[in-house]
Amino acid sequence: MNLYSTLQIGDYHINHCEDDLLIKKISSDKIVCAVMDGCSTALDSHFASTLIGKILRKTIIEIGYRALYEKDSQHSPEEELKEIIKGLFHELQFIKKHLMLDEKELLSTLIILVYNISKDKGLILAIGDGVVCINGNITEFDRNNKPDYLAYHLHEDFENWYSGLSQKISFDHLDDISIATDGISSFSQIKKTDPDEVINFMEYLMINQNNNDTEDMLNRKLKQLEHQYGVKPTDDLAIIRMIK
Repeated sequence: MNLYSTLQIGDYHINHCEDDLLIKKISSDKIVCAVMDGCSTALDSHFASTLIGKILRKTIIEIGYRALYEKDSQHSPEEELKEIIKGLFHELQFIKKHLMLDEKELLSTLIILVYNISKDKGLILAIGDGVVCINGNITEFDRNNKPDYLAYHLHEDFENWYSGLSQKISFDHLDDISIATDGISSFSQIKKTDPDEVINFMEYLMINQNNNDTEDMLNRKLKQLEHQYGVKPTDDLAIIRMIK
């Protein structure tokens, strides 16, 4: 299985990239991928997305250590995902109080994928906006640029909040899967070119397999879009892609 990722600041952004991404193994046969997108109209949006990435990494490491002492336990992707999100939820509650943070300092979307390699089963959860592509089928999660951020719900009971999450997609077989922040929908012309063909930017990055023999595939595709087609994402962009 090959893993590819890219993180790029949008052409309309100057100081910080407000997206972040994470690829982390729970164990030898379980992997977690996540992309985060900080809210541009909030406070220190790059902080929110990066903080969520750091907390996820910590939570996954802790789950991995516990798994070493529970060798007989078998958890489904749904159980693994819930445990990770529960850890994130409670850590954010603590940090918000401990650092006396405003809600606007914690606004970030999250798309997270949990995949069991040996069982070839996985689950994707989107909290807020973003795009998912599973074996050639693209799904866009879009709330008219008004995502329902996790930070809005930190005052709630976790179980009640989690049970109401509906933006989930499970899969039983992985050939080619991508998760991306909504920056993948923000490509715009930055210079005039004379390309031989019209290109679908989303399909090119999430379905087309050109350059899949190099781990730098996504960055090469972005460069080709810029120099051959004269387009760049105006919003920050984070993509993780897995090809079997």
